[in-house]
Amino acid sequence: RGLSPTLQELEVTVMDARMCNNSRFWNGSIGPAMICFQGQHRGSAPAKGDSGSPLVCGKRPAVAGVMSFSSQKATDPFKPPVAISTVKNKKWIQKTLR
Repeated sequence: RGLSPTLQELEVTVMDARMCNNSRFWNGSIGPAMICFQGQHRGSAPAKGDSGSPLVCGKRPAVAGVMSFSSQKATDPFKPPVAISTVKNKKWIQKTLR
């Protein structure tokens, strides 16, 4: 399938960082500024071209992260996609934008 000409969205659930870091998942390679998540519907996940996409949450939507990486097989339940936290990198983002 080719790239979509329209913006897509995917409902996701943020995973507990300890669970994401256990030996069945990313085995300790998820740092404190990373967010693991999974599609709410089985088999739904970001794809290869989605890096850089915003992770948006809250009742008043705000960007909480930026899609960083996932496994080779996007729907692998043991290698959930990972975003980099914008909140934990806020000072760096502000400095870089100045």
